[in-house]
Amino acid sequence: MPRFAANIAYLFPDRPLIERAAAAAAGGFSGVEGQFPYTTPAAALRSEIARSDLTMLGINTERGGEGQFGLAAVPKRERDFDALFAQALDYITAVGGRAIHCLAGFADVHARPAAERTFVANLTRAADLAAGKGITLLIEPINNRDRPDYFLNRVEQAADVIAKAGRPNIRIQFDFYHAQIMGGDLLRRFEAHLPLIGHIQIAAVPTRHEPDEGEVNYPEIFKAIDALGYTGWVAAEYHPRARTEEGLGWLRLASSVS
Repeated sequence: MPRFAANIAYLFPDRPLIERAAAAAAGGFSGVEGQFPYTTPAAALRSEIARSDLTMLGINTERGGEGQFGLAAVPKRERDFDALFAQALDYITAVGGRAIHCLAGFADVHARPAAERTFVANLTRAADLAAGKGITLLIEPINNRDRPDYFLNRVEQAADVIAKAGRPNIRIQFDFYHAQIMGGDLLRRFEAHLPLIGHIQIAAVPTRHEPDEGEVNYPEIFKAIDALGYTGWVAAEYHPRARTEEGLGWLRLASSVS
């Protein structure tokens, strides 16, 4: 079975962020990731992660202001993206993590060609900076129901962007929740893009609750990705139905099968 991580931006929301690493370890996770942890000192968070014997994975670039969800694919905001990326690179290095998810941002239908050019150029530049510190860049297709007009929607589009950027440390963050909403056919699409996939996230569809309900059969997904040779992490990025601890039966079941 895969190695499971907790997204501590979503899980254990009844605790301050600094306390969520210990809660994740107690719940049975062996890694953690975040989203926007920047108000928590990196040294303090790193200490708590180490104290809990966890692996720190990735964080997001910041959103870029009111009404934004990233700037990596937003034309004329290149300098702002560079500043957000520098912030993320400094933080992930200080906290002992491995990856930065570069949020693409919004682009309406008429702006998409320019947005793609901007995305490729920004990622190429950022990847070169990250390579020297051993950091992977992740790009994640996000469904256009939850995030209308988000630039990056499909795994096929992400693969095309990576090919154009031509940097080996840019990888796909394959979120089964988003991929199911944006076309389904999950295992075939996962297998087709496996060489480019650097990270997995999971949640139930359509509720985005624990991965033990809804349209996606996650026990079979876990078996299949093992059989396909995926050796990376699987991060739980969902909104708990109640207290996080009360909904971790899926994790105990997956761990008992491994």
